Amino acid sequence: QVHLVESGGGLVQAGGSLTLSCVVSGSMFSLGAMGWYRQAPGKQRELVATITRGGNTNYADFVKGRFTMSRDNTKNTVYLRMNSLKPEDTAVYYCNGLSGGSTIYSWGQGTQVTVSS
Repeated sequence: QVHLVESGGGLVQAGGSLTLSCVVSGSMFSLGAMGWYRQAPGKQRELVATITRGGNTNYADFVKGRFTMSRDNTKNTVYLRMNSLKPEDTAVYYCNGLSGGSTIYSWGQGTQVTVSS
């Protein structure tokens, strides 16, 4: 089994910053492409950012220029640095592995990000 553990969420004022971490452990041979997702109350889960094994990133338009995804392959960990946070960023944030654009692991517990106005 592969386990995903997200952390780093919290309560922050609009304009503030948070850094999320996702530690991947288990049966995978190596950490491949990864994505960050979020789900706000009453809304569907949406893709926030992706990073390839080699570190190439893509971002949803609504976070471009504000969020930065990175990875540390030696730690099997991916990060999401979130700057200039907005109330609409409030959501539970999840990570997952990606293969061919699809998630491949069971979802973890996520980490709550709450941005107050």
